[in-house]
Amino acid sequence: MIGIRIAGGVLTVAAAAAATACTASDQPAPATAPTAVTAPMPTTAAQPPTESLTPLIQQALPNVQGKTFTSAIVTLPPGSRAAPHRHGEAFVYAYVLDGTVRSQLEGQPVTTYQQGQNWIEQPGAHHVLTENTSATERARLLVVFVADPGAALKTDDQ
Repeated sequence: MIGIRIAGGVLTVAAAAAATACTASDQPAPATAPTAVTAPMPTTAAQPPTESLTPLIQQALPNVQGKTFTSAIVTLPPGSRAAPHRHGEAFVYAYVLDGTVRSQLEGQPVTTYQQGQNWIEQPGAHHVLTENTSATERARLLVVFVADPGAALKTDDQ
């Protein structure tokens, strides 16, 4: 009984702390839904599933005039492949949180990245391959964009 009261008290304190932290004026603004959010598309036998992007935070960089920092989690379902795309003039950093991802930038060799590995993409890079190598496990990436405010963060090829 005492354990239940303690656990309940801990949850109450944690919820109050989280609510207070979210209202503090020095906290960065939560991510707005950037135009680059990619919703999972329905799959068919001919089309593998695709990635989804969940924004985490979006904040103007105070010491870099005219640039915004945006972070997001990209989830690649088992067997999924993203459409070839570009990130405009954004500088991109990607870190593999879970799973294994095969990636290729135009003119570069195909590279396989596992949990804990990372890469960067220069502004204007053409990302021709992004896929989850597993048919049974999801892959997740932490992706950071440094871009112009309001810029599209991902544009799929036509």
